[in-house]
Amino acid sequence: MLVFDRAPYTEMLGHTYDGYPLEACGLLAGDAEDGTIVACYPCRNAAASSRVFRIDDDDYRRAEDDADRRQLALLAIFHSHTHTEPYPSPTDVEVAEGLGPWFRWVIVGLKRNGPEVRAYRIADGAITEERVALR
Repeated sequence: MLVFDRAPYTEMLGHTYDGYPLEACGLLAGDAEDGTIVACYPCRNAAASSRVFRIDDDDYRRAEDDADRRQLALLAIFHSHTHTEPYPSPTDVEVAEGLGPWFRWVIVGLKRNGPEVRAYRIADGAITEERVALR
C-alpha cells in the first residue's frame, strides 16, 4: 500500500491539472522505513507532450537535493495520463525497469470527470497494482 500525507497528494493532483492537456510529472519522497509520501516535487515535462513525459533534469536534481537535505528518500515517480486509462503504458514499463522494483509508479488519470490515482510496482515487465491511501 502507498500511503500519502494529504499535502503532497493534493499538490500532485494540482500539478497534473495545471499541466493539462500535456502530461504532467514529478517525484514523490518520504520515509524510507514506512514508505509514507510526505513530499511532492512537481517537475517540468521536458517532452512537452500529451502522450509521453520526461522529467526535466534540473528539476530532478533539485528534488533529489531537497529530499537529501530533509533526509527523505525518493520513493515514486508520478505522471498524468490525459487521454488513456491510469495504467502503465509500454513506455512507462520500459522507463520503470531502470528504477528498481522497490520504486513506485503513480499515474493520475484525467480522462474522466475526476482524477483517478493508481500506484504500481513494475519489475521484470510484471505490473503489480498497490492500494493508495491518505493518512
